[in-house]
Amino acid sequence: MGQSIITTAAAGADWLAISPSEAGFTSDLEAPLDKAITEKRVWNLHGVVVVRKGRLVLERYFEGDDHARGSPLGKIAFKADTLHDLRSVSKSVVGLLYGIALADRKVPPPDAPLVASFPEYADFADPARNRWTIYNALTMTMGTDWDELSVPYSDPTNSEIAMDMAPDRYRFVLAAPLVMEPGKRWIYNGGATALLARIIERGTGKPLHAFAPEALFDPLGIGPTEWLTDRGGEAIAASGLRMTPRDLARIGLLC
Repeated sequence: MGQSIITTAAAGADWLAISPSEAGFTSDLEAPLDKAITEKRVWNLHGVVVVRKGRLVLERYFEGDDHARGSPLGKIAFKADTLHDLRSVSKSVVGLLYGIALADRKVPPPDAPLVASFPEYADFADPARNRWTIYNALTMTMGTDWDELSVPYSDPTNSEIAMDMAPDRYRFVLAAPLVMEPGKRWIYNGGATALLARIIERGTGKPLHAFAPEALFDPLGIGPTEWLTDRGGEAIAASGLRMTPRDLARIGLLC
């Protein structure tokens, strides 16, 4: 699919440690965790990070098979500074970036018409699509025919993969057949995240992978990250982000 990688290399902030008992856990927290992991070797578990009260309580790292958005990387001995494939957690990060851009009044509000942000695709607009709001993209309630769950990502008919292979990903998403009224039901849709990313890029005047460190990663003390890009050099918004488990914990703590 012509994927490449954009890397950001800011120095990450160190976590301050706290003992399990100080954090309100049983003092022998490590023992039951290690026992559970040992007994469940079928898990392809790469890392465990426990944070409480803003302090690092416990972490464990293992060896396991890794991928970069479906491309095998082989067996990796994970460490605290090993970047990990976040896949669809990337979607949540895009949602946070939209919120930051919204607070800075750089993007339209959630109740704004979605198609108004894409005037170059007005040729297929219809009354139903004109009812779309940015909220429908945020909540994946666009009502279009989109299937990422029943079809494997190795199958070109998977909607996200088909979007990646399309000559124009935004036209592909916006032109998907409508199967129900917008707002009626949640349908998992990585294309909706691609639309949000495009809105963020237009509003901020910066590529997603440049805006993310400036607005979110660096202020949180997040270290090096990678964001896979498509053949056109745009960040794969729905599933392309890679960061360490420690830094993902910073995102979780923020939320």
